[in-house]
Amino acid sequence: MPLTLATWNINSIRLRAALVLKLLREEAPDVLCLQECKSPVEKIPFDLFANAGYGHWAARGQKGYNGVAILSRLPLEDAGHIDWCGRGDARHVAARLENGVTIHNCYVPAGGDVPDREVNEKFGHKLDTLTEMRDHFRDARPERAILVGDLNIAPRADDVWSHKQLLSVVSHTPIEVEHLGAAQEAGGWVDITRKDIPEGQLYSWWSYRARDWDASDRGRRLDHVWASSDIAPAGHGSRILRAARGWEQPSDHAPVFASFDL
Repeated sequence: MPLTLATWNINSIRLRAALVLKLLREEAPDVLCLQECKSPVEKIPFDLFANAGYGHWAARGQKGYNGVAILSRLPLEDAGHIDWCGRGDARHVAARLENGVTIHNCYVPAGGDVPDREVNEKFGHKLDTLTEMRDHFRDARPERAILVGDLNIAPRADDVWSHKQLLSVVSHTPIEVEHLGAAQEAGGWVDITRKDIPEGQLYSWWSYRARDWDASDRGRRLDHVWASSDIAPAGHGSRILRAARGWEQPSDHAPVFASFDL
C-alpha cells in the first residue's frame, strides 16, 4: 500500500482550518504536515481533523508565530523535536509511523529581506539553522525517513520565475542554496519532487503582493519533500496542488504531495 504525504505552509491553522478540512476531504493524503500554524498546540482544532478521519497527530506550537503539526489517519508516535539554534522556536517536529518511517516536519526561517547576516540578524538565523540541520543529519544519518516542509529556499534555476532577477533576493541567493545543499547532502536526502519532475518550472509559493498571482505566475518552489536514500526509490507521484493557492482566503503556499510504496 502506498503512503501518500502532503506538506503545506498553512499560514495560521485556526484561520484556515476549513481549508485544511477541504484538502483532507478532497485529496485524502495519509499524512499532512503543516507549517506556520501560528497557534499554541492546545488551541489547534484537532477535534475537527479527527472527525475528518485524522485522529493521530504530533505538533509543536507558539502563539501567533511558527508552529508545525503532523496530522495522520495512520497511527503514529511523537518522535520529538529539535530546537534549532536553541531559541525555543516551534520549527521542527518528528513522528514515527508503525512501519518504522520517521517523518521530519521542518519550517526554516524566511530570512528577512536583506541577504547579509552582518546587517540582517534574520538572515544569519536562517543560515545558522541550515548549518545545524547539516550537522545534525551528518551525525545522525537518517534511515527510513522523510523530511518535508517550508524550507524557504528555491534551490534550482527552474524553481523560480526568474533565476537572474532573484539571485540577490532572499530565498534564491547562492549562499542559501549552498547551505541547503550542504544540509541535503549531509543527510543523504533525495529531493523527491525533482526526482519525479526533473525538468521545467515548478513553484509552490506565490506572493500575496501580486494583483493576479495566477496570471503573473511569479512563483518559487519553497516547499520540499525529501527522503533518505534507502527509501527514495520508493517515492513517486509528486505533484503540487496549485489550485489551492486560488481557494478563498488562501495561504500563499500550495500543498506539495508525494507517495511512497513502503
